[in-house]
Amino acid sequence: MTKLQERLRAGDFVVTSEVGPPKGVNIDKCLEEAESLRDRITAFNVTDLQSSVMRFGSLATCRLLLDRGLEPILQMTCRDRNRLALQSDLLSAYGLGIRNVLCLTGDHQKLGDHQEAKGVFDLDSVQLLHGAKTLQEGRDMAGHELEGSPEFFLGAVVSPQAEPLELQIIKMKKKIEAGAQFFQTQAVYEPEKFKEFVKEVSDFDVPIMAGIVILKSVGMARYMNANVAGVSVPEELIDELKKDKEKTKSGRTGVEIAVRIIKEIENHCQGVHLMALGWESKLPAILDGVGL
Repeated sequence: MTKLQERLRAGDFVVTSEVGPPKGVNIDKCLEEAESLRDRITAFNVTDLQSSVMRFGSLATCRLLLDRGLEPILQMTCRDRNRLALQSDLLSAYGLGIRNVLCLTGDHQKLGDHQEAKGVFDLDSVQLLHGAKTLQEGRDMAGHELEGSPEFFLGAVVSPQAEPLELQIIKMKKKIEAGAQFFQTQAVYEPEKFKEFVKEVSDFDVPIMAGIVILKSVGMARYMNANVAGVSVPEELIDELKKDKEKTKSGRTGVEIAVRIIKEIENHCQGVHLMALGWESKLPAILDGVGL
């Protein structure tokens, strides 16, 4: 059992964050950033070519985190690999000591830096979860028996602010049936909507970790509203970012907003997933602000 799984089962309030591999081989910086949070973060999501930008691989980064005694969560997207490669990478991950896996469909390649690339999308996130669960049962997706089966703690993503919410709840149920054992959410900026979502899915009995993305600027907030499905930054938060440009530029406003949101929802979830998007230096201030 992984540390993440143990802490969620024990009812602890768990904090995870992200490691974004670099565009190149200079991996030391992101590993050192994770190292600096060793005593405060339970596990580190390693993004899989985030935003469809070509980067150092998530599988290799997870292994390098393990070498430092840090617990990774391998993110796997369906954009770049068919079911053969996805299943093979899951087996490889297990062989490398990786046990936490977050299954995602993945951003469309047109959003990234290789727009001429061909997306695969042989599977979606629900099918990938089912495939991982099938491997754990000793068979591949074609029904062939394995010589030894892996064991994972499988996670998925849900968007609690998406509309209509009913569609998210239906898909969440499908993901649980396919094998999801925990959820991390898209960015939460409307605590009341999040609380209503948690109430609606309370019968699912699965740990939910609320996604927290640090707001860097008005432009970022506007971009997310226009381009990120399931994310909505209220106008009052945008107004707050406008009030003191120097404070916003330094990150203090984003930290204050994140702390406030966590305090409002912490009794309604099993933890938070912090997404710094390059502002990893702000994470200690957020953790200090909420007493974690």
